[in-house]
Amino acid sequence: MDATTGAVHYHKLQVWEPGMESEEEEEEEEIAEPLVLSLRRLQNTPRNKVGGLPGAWARLLAGLLLLAVSSSLALRQLHSRNSPKGTVGSVAPPASRHSHRPGVYHHSAIISPAATCSQLGQELLVAGGNVVDAGVGAALCLAVVHPHATGLGATFWGLFYNSSSGNSTALTAGPTQILAPGLGLPTALPALNLLHAHFGRLPWPHLLAKPAMLAEKGFEVDAPLARALAVQGTKGLCPLLCRTNGTPLGLGARATNPNLAAVLRSAALASSPDLAGDALLNLLVRDLGLEVPSAQPMPALEPALRLLLPQGVLFSTPGPSAGPELLELLESTLHSRMSSSASCSSFLQTAETPVSSALATVDSNGSMLLLISSINSSFGSGHLSPSTGVLLSNLEASSAPSAWACPLILRGNLDDTEADMLGLVASGIPRGAEAMTCTLLDRLATPQIQQHPQHQDRQRPTESPGTCGQGVLLQAEVHAEHAHVSSVPRGCCPFQGY
Repeated sequence: MDATTGAVHYHKLQVWEPGMESEEEEEEEEIAEPLVLSLRRLQNTPRNKVGGLPGAWARLLAGLLLLAVSSSLALRQLHSRNSPKGTVGSVAPPASRHSHRPGVYHHSAIISPAATCSQLGQELLVAGGNVVDAGVGAALCLAVVHPHATGLGATFWGLFYNSSSGNSTALTAGPTQILAPGLGLPTALPALNLLHAHFGRLPWPHLLAKPAMLAEKGFEVDAPLARALAVQGTKGLCPLLCRTNGTPLGLGARATNPNLAAVLRSAALASSPDLAGDALLNLLVRDLGLEVPSAQPMPALEPALRLLLPQGVLFSTPGPSAGPELLELLESTLHSRMSSSASCSSFLQTAETPVSSALATVDSNGSMLLLISSINSSFGSGHLSPSTGVLLSNLEASSAPSAWACPLILRGNLDDTEADMLGLVASGIPRGAEAMTCTLLDRLATPQIQQHPQHQDRQRPTESPGTCGQGVLLQAEVHAEHAHVSSVPRGCCPFQGY
């Protein structure tokens, strides 16, 4: 363009937004108009004529000024959009600043005996998994890091409440079977795979990835495992849980189990519950010089037992667990209106047998999973399978009920979609049904405001290590659209959530 061409008129760029105040528009016009006039005067100055400042430089300077004006207007409108007044299209309000006591979360929560496994459960929840994914993943993790209490050689019982369908389902192990005298038949992998296949959301291999990594790359010996090793010694456990000098690993030491990692990776490829445990069973019988049992009891999913109460409905596992005994005891106690004079903590005593492991997962919608497993004694049979890294249980075949297995869920009014939920599961308690009955009656007798006070202690619960023995009761709750997890004694089991 020739330098003698008439003045170029620059118009203010207006980014329209609903709700913009007219006063702001007028103010912006007053600011912009002198700039437009000054640009006209700039092009008419003698220096911008032929022989003065070249026209290209004038146009460049004008363009830069126009860019500055446009940027200023855009920034002003962005500031107005994010102002506290708000307009159509405003950003979401800032996150709530209210806080909760430890163990209370907006979405989902998990509590287990090992911090590593509670963390894994949280990761699965955040990744889009549901309470079944988190619970099964944490159970597989415990099979690696807590070989004294559970493992792939363990027997599992579970109780799952599905808030979407309103159904409660029991994972049943059936009567205990043996491979040989003193060596229980392992059913952990088929049981967990069955539960996940029906109710899980994430891919099955995703749940085994981190447990396999922990087994291969190593995990820290935590306080419960260190205590069990100090009592048990190293008989049958070397080299898995021993130092090079033959002494047991201590707190904070690192342990690996590469053969168990290989079993977990093989199980990740299983397409059915039957196949999930076949590879492990074939390796075990080869180690023991046995034949594969012709008839194997398989875990099953069954409708949970129900007991109607004025406060709602109770669910538990069918026989041969202790679920029927628990519901019968609760019904008779409530009918007679008897209250226990003894403290519930008296039932939480350390016992030599059965040694078991429990966990609980819950979400704020009301879905809940309680899992409990056992290898009977500490480190089970003490027989470590060389090719699998699995410790077999020493559960004996019998018709006696599994007294250690009696998970319990209390659902409030079935007609109320926002009714409170309470789940209880105990580990290492020889009088499990009595402990659960005592705890539930205490909860039913406690006013709701005392159970969930408005002003909670914001400090993380702490307990001295001596107060947390084998006997622990886990509690999972749903109240006011929040997920709650805790333990009795308080602070004995690590929890995570989001």
